[in-house]
Amino acid sequence: MAKEKGRKLIAQNKKARHDYLVIDTYEAGLVLTGTEVKSLRQGRASLVDGFVQLDGNEAWLHNVHVPEYSQGTWTNHSARRKRKLLLHRAEIDKLESKSGETGHTIVPLALYFKDGRAKVEIALAKGKKEYDKRQTLREKQDRRETDRAIAAVRRKQRGA
Repeated sequence: MAKEKGRKLIAQNKKARHDYLVIDTYEAGLVLTGTEVKSLRQGRASLVDGFVQLDGNEAWLHNVHVPEYSQGTWTNHSARRKRKLLLHRAEIDKLESKSGETGHTIVPLALYFKDGRAKVEIALAKGKKEYDKRQTLREKQDRRETDRAIAAVRRKQRGA
């Protein structure tokens, strides 16, 4: 069997980018059981309620839903168990010091396979207030409208 190359996205947490201001991102490995890997290879997972908790000198991923493997037997995993993250000591120390600040949390952004290994992209993030979310949406709409207007002008110039 040939070794996989590249990045294959399994699940993405779009709501996290809406609800939080992403300060810094990290890539972490995951400690998984065999049936979890098989379930992930089928492309089934949900990061919606997930969060990272630092416990001592270890990082743990909580509330990420990886459904049971359909052909699994008594060795199947529980769907929402906590999973250990593989990070360097310096990264854990940095996350621990930053997440201790008020309003900061660590959330998963994406779950993917990179060269055949399961990885999760986590972010140090700060919660947005409701008015911040509205402001971000407004800026996004304004940017989209200006891009459309510029594209329309360019189309007219090419046609004339």
